[in-house]
Amino acid sequence: MRLALKIDVDTYHGTREGVPRLARLLERRGLAATFLFSLGPDHTGRAVRRVFRRGFLGKVTRTSVVSHYGLRTLLYGTLLPGPNIGRRCADGLRAVRDAGFEVGVHCWDHVRWQDEVARRDAAWTRRELGRAVERFAEVFGAAPRVHGAAGWQTNAHALRLLDELGFVCASDTRGREPFLPSVAGERFSCPQLPTTLPTFDELIGVDGASASDAARRVLELCADAPSAGHVFTAHAELEGGGLAGAFEALLEGWRALGYEIVSLGTMTGALDRARLPRHALELGTVPGRSGTLAVQGAALAA
Repeated sequence: MRLALKIDVDTYHGTREGVPRLARLLERRGLAATFLFSLGPDHTGRAVRRVFRRGFLGKVTRTSVVSHYGLRTLLYGTLLPGPNIGRRCADGLRAVRDAGFEVGVHCWDHVRWQDEVARRDAAWTRRELGRAVERFAEVFGAAPRVHGAAGWQTNAHALRLLDELGFVCASDTRGREPFLPSVAGERFSCPQLPTTLPTFDELIGVDGASASDAARRVLELCADAPSAGHVFTAHAELEGGGLAGAFEALLEGWRALGYEIVSLGTMTGALDRARLPRHALELGTVPGRSGTLAVQGAALAA
């Protein structure tokens, strides 16, 4: 049984503090993962515009955002200038790669991508993704091959660019199994490995659930593994910070269940691409998360 561990790195704080903690934790256990980096300015403070989105305030309250992200991070892009993550943390990003972990692109500006990409045009999408790809190449000396969209938000223009730029796989969606996406009849060839399990921040606080309860719930859902395996999304700011203890318990639980923890690239390499199902990529909701996001939709004829 395989489980691809995907670590989204959203902020400057998460890059500086959470990433090295998680890398050390995984190294000690000999476990693989894919780290997906935000590579431009940290404008986390601008997420305050989501205050009117249904479920947003509830999620903020449940997951103690200030304690996990820190007050300074919540002011970046408003009262404080947002630090450029890819420029200021380049050595740290390379250290993750040099430790043997797979690295990929999360976004350029996390808040801007998450809040705007679903309604933006081809030029905007190319500019945003292009900036991230260019910075990735500057930092790592190679083109990125793995993509995981900020906030599970994407559009047809982004999917087209993943094909054009030679990405090997992407995890931009929520769903059940790896698939080839289609939007409005247009077919794309970069496989989607959707996040199949709920994240900690979607579970904590629901009906009083603690971080330990969240880890137990994820393990319950892993008792029966799908044939292609699971994909779990961790966040450097959470599992690399205050939720590290619960995350360690989750890692131990996966080992007890017999899971092999792998990168997204390794999971992709085990797929028979010729037999991947084709599904519509749609907008949908996920329990515990505010707003709509990209989800694996109806199956389509091959």
